[in-house]
Amino acid sequence: MATRGHGHGHGHGGSGSRTRVGRYELGRTLGEGTFAKVKFARNVENGENVAIKILDKEKVLKHKMIAQIKREIATMKLIRHPNVIRMYEVMASKTKIYIVMEFVTGGELFDKIASRGRLKEDEARKYFQQLINAVDYCHSRGVYHRDLKPENLLLDASGVLKVSDFGLSALPQQVREDGLLHTTCGTPNYVAPEVINNKGYDGAKADLWSCGVILFVLMAGYLPFEDSNLMQLYKKIFKADFSCPPWFSTSGKKLIKRILDPNPATRITIAEVIENEWFKKGYKPPVFEQADVSLDDVDSIFNDSARREVGPVGPVAPVTMNAFELISTSQGLNLSSLFEKQGLVKRETRFASKSSANEIMTQIEAAATPLGFDVKKNNFKVCGCPFCFMCSPSVT
Repeated sequence: MATRGHGHGHGHGGSGSRTRVGRYELGRTLGEGTFAKVKFARNVENGENVAIKILDKEKVLKHKMIAQIKREIATMKLIRHPNVIRMYEVMASKTKIYIVMEFVTGGELFDKIASRGRLKEDEARKYFQQLINAVDYCHSRGVYHRDLKPENLLLDASGVLKVSDFGLSALPQQVREDGLLHTTCGTPNYVAPEVINNKGYDGAKADLWSCGVILFVLMAGYLPFEDSNLMQLYKKIFKADFSCPPWFSTSGKKLIKRILDPNPATRITIAEVIENEWFKKGYKPPVFEQADVSLDDVDSIFNDSARREVGPVGPVAPVTMNAFELISTSQGLNLSSLFEKQGLVKRETRFASKSSANEIMTQIEAAATPLGFDVKKNNFKVCGCPFCFMCSPSVT
């Protein structure tokens, strides 16, 4: 649910043919996914810029995703905090669902590191305080993010941190009887050991681990756990095998070591982090309104069509998978090219298949060549070890 973007909206062409949705005039596309696109829009009543996530009802119904979409919307509606992307309203036409969200213009926090290198400790602390405020608030609402990573940390025009993408979050009713979450998700480098372990985990503790990795990256300019081999990376995460660079202050090092504790039972809690001396320096508790939120509109957007979604009642596995879920299902993939350089993680799309490499390549070539793509085979082979399937065609 990215609402990142730069600059403000278009000027108005003389044709006056802009698409209107309710009181919003739609502009350029900011991002596109399988089930949704995000467009820039302007509220014509007050001139405010927003981002509108547009979902195709048919696709949602076809893929039995009503539960997931409702969950995403309900989650966003429950959250009202200065450091979390705000959701204003939900509307629907016969064929589309429109989710109106806050539009953030400052780009990703990690673009700052990419362009300027690591942050000074005071600046890193300021962002970390805002991140902890946001995450602590979400937990108090029974919402766990479970996928905290650089792309989800946006900045507004005044440099205020905003956490986005609660699409993977779990509402209380999704917590198993043992009070633990059981969905493996997240980005390997930022993910807590107990999540990888798939033994059931406490969402709050797992989110805090990710915050610890983010704090390390802000202050160091590189990741605490890095390895070109996925199994080695997991081993490092399980043992919390990392070391702090010499420029970290002693109290900063101490806090990071308490957060990146591989045992969730002894890991510091968010309440304890907020009381920590290093954390408290220059800390301003957040000021925000308490919201009484009605979720009626969330149900009503599907009322005319919900009955057509037949099938077993109960949670339906979402059709979308992130890289990490994919890794978990394929007994470990060798993601060496994801981690080519020490530093921030490259974005790629990967998949696993039961078809042979040659069949896959033939299909990719057939689909890609007419579109003007060039398909290169990077010396692919199937390896005999029980963990890895290495095949890396690239389409350029």
